[in-house]
Amino acid sequence: MINVAGVVSIVLFYLLILVVGIWAGRKKQSGNDSEEEVMLAGRSIGLFVGIFTMTATWVGGGYINGTAEAIYTSGLVWCQAPFGYALSLVFGGIFFANPMRKQGYITMLDPLQDSFGERMGGLLFLPALCGEVFWAAGILAALGATLSVIIDMDHRTSVILSSCIAIFYTLFGGLYSVAYTDVIQLFCIFIGLWMCIPFAWTNEHVRSLSDMDVDWIGHVEPKQRWFYIDYGLLLVFGGIPWQVYFQRVLSSKTAGRAQLLSYVAAAGCILMAIPPVLIGAIAKATPWNETDYKGPYPLTVDETSMILPMVLQYLTPDFVSFFGLGAVSAAVMSSADSSVLSAASMFARNVYKLIFRQKASEMEIIWVMRVAIIVVGILATIMALTIPSIYGLWSMCSDLVYVILFPQLLMVVHFKKHCNTYGSLAAYIVALLIRLSGGEAILGLPAFIKYPGYDEEEKQQMFPFRTMAMLLSLITLVFVSWWTKMMFESGKLPPSYDYFRCVVNIPEDVQRVDDQSESGEQLSVMAGPLARSYGAATMAGKDERNGRINPALESDDDLPVAEARRLNQQTAQAQVQKMLDKATGSGGGQVSQSMPTPEQDNTAF
Repeated sequence: MINVAGVVSIVLFYLLILVVGIWAGRKKQSGNDSEEEVMLAGRSIGLFVGIFTMTATWVGGGYINGTAEAIYTSGLVWCQAPFGYALSLVFGGIFFANPMRKQGYITMLDPLQDSFGERMGGLLFLPALCGEVFWAAGILAALGATLSVIIDMDHRTSVILSSCIAIFYTLFGGLYSVAYTDVIQLFCIFIGLWMCIPFAWTNEHVRSLSDMDVDWIGHVEPKQRWFYIDYGLLLVFGGIPWQVYFQRVLSSKTAGRAQLLSYVAAAGCILMAIPPVLIGAIAKATPWNETDYKGPYPLTVDETSMILPMVLQYLTPDFVSFFGLGAVSAAVMSSADSSVLSAASMFARNVYKLIFRQKASEMEIIWVMRVAIIVVGILATIMALTIPSIYGLWSMCSDLVYVILFPQLLMVVHFKKHCNTYGSLAAYIVALLIRLSGGEAILGLPAFIKYPGYDEEEKQQMFPFRTMAMLLSLITLVFVSWWTKMMFESGKLPPSYDYFRCVVNIPEDVQRVDDQSESGEQLSVMAGPLARSYGAATMAGKDERNGRINPALESDDDLPVAEARRLNQQTAQAQVQKMLDKATGSGGGQVSQSMPTPEQDNTAF
């Protein structure tokens, strides 16, 4: 029988989220439907909201449910996600946030398409898309199971209702709605879970955590060490190339703030993991056959995946479990809306616009993105309702993000002169084949290659083949790029063989984003008939909302906009005066030599 009080609490909570999402959507500038305004909230997310929405990058339904499950089944040492994702935010802030934000990109795929072309960028879009969609589907499925445990509500109804609400306010307000609802949702997660812990801990059926029979710490077997390291590296570096993270980075007002938010969010990830860790430990100390729980004991795999809602249901009073239920629902929606918006943004900009409709207007792109939000939301909902091994699918996609996207993103951000489209395609194929060769037990995919240390009983690879695939992909990218460049430039391969037109057969109207010039000017990218501009042509001030700024001003994040404009103007005047002095001293014939032509340097003050 449906728990009416629980249903009422869920409805009230969902109404709160919906109202906040619609209110936040009204913050969007009236009449401004540009890509930056909808996808990146006009690059105007404040510090307070930015901290919450950056933390919500990883703190979601899968995060808190998975953390509690890992503590119960394997112990604290195997609960790598909180620490791995926190480190991914730290490394993302150190190595990627600053250069990506300074370039003024719109999505994570922009630098990849700049370096490898639109179609290769579309191919790289596939693992990113699958990861976002399967992640959203997995957490929606988890929510359905949670509601069925606590309030005896049909899981299909709960999944459809939750996805509809998340899709609606995301459709209405874009990143504004996602960011501001993240604030409410993280508060609900933190308060709701902490409220449940004292009641669960003091339940008469829960034994002491210091009891020798309660091993909630766990241990790593010697044969599992390489697997442990492999999975840890997957979480750390595979957690970087996700659009949900870069959507927050690129929406920050400044590059410095994007880094700061990454570091603060890393601490937030650790802090938000404490309640589910304690709940998992409490579950480990509970003899479930002595409670009102009527299912199988010891718990099967299906029950352990629901360990957090089981603690809420059987170890806390009803009114407390409803607060915890609100926390779980908040966690799920904070992840689902982000994933849906991220996947839709990449499709609208990097696939539809840059591959098929390069002359599409801003309004057309926004409408495509809105349709994509609905389609992605429907796909995630259908998969959540029909596919039993969603977690397995998401796990596979996370691996592909790690082995395929990470090495390519690393190269184009820091070493773009050492890679090209040939290397990118070869690295893509190598990484995909090696990862598939290792199999995936959750999906029933057999291992085509049994690497050293293969566990026949568990059908599991102990060898760190994921990291091996990532490293071989990186080496392939560098080597093939160097080899093709050498072969074409030496004349051993004629220019007509440069099929991807990226080494010697480059069209005259194609230029890539190059390194920032000494004077900090804007650089634009020409791709066929489409002109894409990353950076502010006017360098309007320190807020960086449109991209590049004068590098001389970067060290002071608090410089007023008016002062920044004045200094920019003085810098420009000084440069012009310097050019005029050179021209006057060297003769008029030198003027054209001192001024770069559009073909030499496509820059503007």
